[in-house]
Amino acid sequence: MNRFRVSKFRHTVARPSRREAWINGIRTGTTPLCGNHIKSSCSLIAFNSDCPGVLGIVPLDSQGEDKRQVAYLGCHSELVTDLDFSPFDDFLLATGSTDRMVKLWRLPEPGQALPSAPGLVLGPEELPVEVLQFHPTVDGILVTAAGRAVKVWDAAKQQPLTELVAHGDLVQSAIWSWDGALVGTACKDKQLRIFDPRAKPEASQSIQAHTNSKDSRLAWTGSQDHLVSTGFNQMREREVKLWDTRLFSSALASLTLDTSSGSLIPLLDPDSGLLVLAGKGESQLYCYEVALQQPALSPVTQCILENVLRGAALVPRRALTVMGCEVLRVLQLSDAAIVPISHHVPRKTVEFHEDLFPDTAGSIPASNPYTWWTGSNQQVQKISLNPACWPHPSFTSCLVPLMDPPPDTPQPAETPEANTDPSEGFSSPSLLTSPSTPSSLGASLSSTSGIGTSPSQKSLQSLLGPSSKFRHAQGTVLHRDSHITNLKGLNLTTPGESDGFCANRLRVAVPLLSCGGQVAVLELQKPGRLPDTALPTLQNRAAVTDLAWDPFDPHRLAVAGEDARIRLWRVPPGGLKDVLTTPEAVLTGHTEKIYSLRFHPLAADVLASSSYDLTIRIWDLQAGAERLRLQGHQDQIFGLAWSPDGQQLATVCKDGCVRVYEPRNGTEPLQEGPGPEGARGARIVWVCDGRCLLVSGFDSRSERQLLLYMADALASGPSAVLGLDVAPSTLLPSYDPDTSLVLLTGKGDTRVFLYELLPEAPFFLECNSFTSPDPHKGFILLAKTECDVQEVEFARCLRLRQTSLEPVAFRLPRIRKEFFQDDVFPDTAVSWEPVLSAEAWLGGANGQPQLLSLQPPGMTPVSQAPREAPTRRAPSSVQYLEEKSDQQKKEELLNAMVAKLGNREDPLPQESFEGVDEDEWAKYLAQIIVMGAQVVGRAFARALQQEFAASRAAADARGRAGHQSAAASNLSGLSLQEAQQILNISRLSAEEIQKNYEHLFKVNDKSVGGSFYLQSKFHRAQLKEQWSGHWWCTQPSTPATAVQVPRCWALVGERLSRLLLTLGHCLRRLSEQRSAWMRNSESRPRRTERKGRCLKHDCLPPPTPPHSLFNL
Repeated sequence: MNRFRVSKFRHTVARPSRREAWINGIRTGTTPLCGNHIKSSCSLIAFNSDCPGVLGIVPLDSQGEDKRQVAYLGCHSELVTDLDFSPFDDFLLATGSTDRMVKLWRLPEPGQALPSAPGLVLGPEELPVEVLQFHPTVDGILVTAAGRAVKVWDAAKQQPLTELVAHGDLVQSAIWSWDGALVGTACKDKQLRIFDPRAKPEASQSIQAHTNSKDSRLAWTGSQDHLVSTGFNQMREREVKLWDTRLFSSALASLTLDTSSGSLIPLLDPDSGLLVLAGKGESQLYCYEVALQQPALSPVTQCILENVLRGAALVPRRALTVMGCEVLRVLQLSDAAIVPISHHVPRKTVEFHEDLFPDTAGSIPASNPYTWWTGSNQQVQKISLNPACWPHPSFTSCLVPLMDPPPDTPQPAETPEANTDPSEGFSSPSLLTSPSTPSSLGASLSSTSGIGTSPSQKSLQSLLGPSSKFRHAQGTVLHRDSHITNLKGLNLTTPGESDGFCANRLRVAVPLLSCGGQVAVLELQKPGRLPDTALPTLQNRAAVTDLAWDPFDPHRLAVAGEDARIRLWRVPPGGLKDVLTTPEAVLTGHTEKIYSLRFHPLAADVLASSSYDLTIRIWDLQAGAERLRLQGHQDQIFGLAWSPDGQQLATVCKDGCVRVYEPRNGTEPLQEGPGPEGARGARIVWVCDGRCLLVSGFDSRSERQLLLYMADALASGPSAVLGLDVAPSTLLPSYDPDTSLVLLTGKGDTRVFLYELLPEAPFFLECNSFTSPDPHKGFILLAKTECDVQEVEFARCLRLRQTSLEPVAFRLPRIRKEFFQDDVFPDTAVSWEPVLSAEAWLGGANGQPQLLSLQPPGMTPVSQAPREAPTRRAPSSVQYLEEKSDQQKKEELLNAMVAKLGNREDPLPQESFEGVDEDEWAKYLAQIIVMGAQVVGRAFARALQQEFAASRAAADARGRAGHQSAAASNLSGLSLQEAQQILNISRLSAEEIQKNYEHLFKVNDKSVGGSFYLQSKFHRAQLKEQWSGHWWCTQPSTPATAVQVPRCWALVGERLSRLLLTLGHCLRRLSEQRSAWMRNSESRPRRTERKGRCLKHDCLPPPTPPHSLFNL
């Protein structure tokens, strides 16, 4: 009878919930990892965000009518690969990452601040952690997979109990059986292995599960002996197989779905046996029932999704709506929302159905790690899902202690503090934490983060995370009057270690493509179009590799060439007028071509250079000699940077190391640490007042990334890593020490990234980026004194394009611009005046730069500005409590509609004939008269041609039929047949002819709008009757020509008169149409758009003349 067993889930219906139940406003990542990207406990949901190392945390169920807010937890410095909630403690979360660490987090109740540090850390592993899972029966045991290593951890002791070996490739899945006795693994070597970790580290059973090595997953059924695997076959078709560990030679059942690139996520409920298959990147869910008696995989239902699936997870059975017959709930992770998809069995919802909801595992662990490791197989006590048996006992794990609740101290009623900017506020949660910024909600904030310290802001900050005061920064290209255009022959092939051009507050130096290493010097104070003739240049005699202006001498330029020489040029104060061929000085010493030049930030006449000879040389420009030489690099030096105090020098090298030197104390590096993995290029800059080093480079997958190091701990590696995008050019960092902002872009890019840097978590705060329509060839940050402080311009840059140089201003939108924004513009360093001489610095002296206030005279700092009293924008509650009658509601609705349409009582311009002036109407009338004259002229010529042709035809007819018939035809102008057809008579009768003749004249009268053609015919007939008494028409002996010419002129006059009548009729019709249009316009509402209107007046264009009237 089992063969014909009917499933109780055969009528199961799967449908997404209403949009009100969706969790919107999230930011999810699309990184193709093996994990599910989302997990759920009975209280919380955790999911991968689009920011590396950051998880989104949101309550599973809404609290009353309040909208669920998403908080973001900065877990790791790199991508989170997998996560899992404890099956016993709803607030204990484990995370694994590509930073090779496993961390355990104690999450708070919804609405409280998230932790700033993990409770436990396991690792590091040798390779990135790919998979992790808590033990189903014991608290504190979990399994992890990193590369080929699978470990079983005792989290309380923070050490592994055993390592499962014999994997030949990357482990793609590792999962506990539901009784906690076995571990199943799926590997990239296509093998499915079963382990008993307490018996031996080797696999007890192994078999080839799928013939394709692509992503394979496992899921245990409620039975210890059965599990399900998903993968791909040799034809790249997705398939599902059911296995029995007792008969492991072949699969019990197999199911082939389709051909798709998205890997399957198996979600199996052990109590009901329902298996949900979710494909990444797809829009459909498949639901099957795993029948172990037959055995078989029976289809149950399918669900079409509205959005593409990025991840999926099952809600624990204890959180289902059992009285609504909800047997399964899947959480779909899409790009911008989490969509609950409920599976219901259509039954009566007034009673509990025990056959649909058998007892399930409770939340109390069966044993402790020691008891389990010594061989205990105790199972978790099951509980009933019947609401009548609630509540059930809960459990709190002791692995991570509970966070101390904040003290309940009374807070004053929202009084803003003195150091809070009134223009600073909070945006929506989606804008507060940047999409590409790892953030921890509980992390302490820097003074530059721009977050206020009022109690309400603190609570919101703890909920949504820190954000930068520059997050709304706006980059704008300045007016074209400030551009330098018509640039020709730019050298766009400078090495990647060079910025491509350099600038100071007076001039710009741009290398040209012409031979001889020519450098053009442009004056910033003289914008406009450059002449088409050749520009005066600096002749270097070798290709230019890098160039830099002396910060303390705006007229001296240092140029490095491929001939391993450094040339010092002095530009005349008035600008470069002639070609210069002889430099002021030439520095020689390098044996290979030079890549980078960096002037000392405090000491005059001190220059550092890096070369392909793997050395860094420090020059005394006053003496023109080399003073120091730094060694220790094993490959090409990508970049170097002086510390802000000028005491240290940092380098990043192609050998994958970051080094810090103290040049005056030794030639070997003081510190050394791991750098970017990619060898395509890198840059380095000191940030955060010299406490940190920022390195831009590439990872092993050629993705551009940022690495932030603590300057005193390079050996420990980067404190934070931020992946940006995939592009071929190296990111060029420009750092502003006053605002802690770094601007990043590459040669050939169209986007400039802005980040605020912090020396503690979350390290990176993303701001609005600047995007240009075309790629730029270089991007340089100018001195702070070039900014327009009154417009809250905090950065001024120069953007080099293919044929022009244009300034870009970065401004911060503020409300009270009449005050000096002292929180944005602190005192800046006087970078154009040296503090030390070269001799003093080489002798061991140090110094600090002078500071300069940027406050314009007459402006009051915003911190000292009077506070504006807050105005109440919300209407009084009396308006809501007051009852309104239907008539009042109708009147309000009507008034609102009238307000939308505008003030109808104001007269329209058309009503006073002010829409079009007399000049425009005269123009249209003149056009009509000209068109009429042209028509009359053409008609006059056509009449002459027709009349002469008719005369010749009449003469021929007289020659053939005699003078009598010809004279009759010429007299009437109509043939007998044509006259009969016009009068509509079949026989010649005087009474009938007279009757029809009068009827046609009456019908075709001009006053009733008759036919022009018939009017002309009868008018001609009347004229013929009047002219029949004249001698030249009736004398039969008159020659033919004597009759034709006078009659021709008579017909021409007739046609002229007819055309003039037609022209008058056209003018009358045009006037009538205009009057009708004006009458109709009175009833039309005022138009609010200006499309299709006249240029001079605010009215609609005049009616177009009916051209069909002129087609005569």
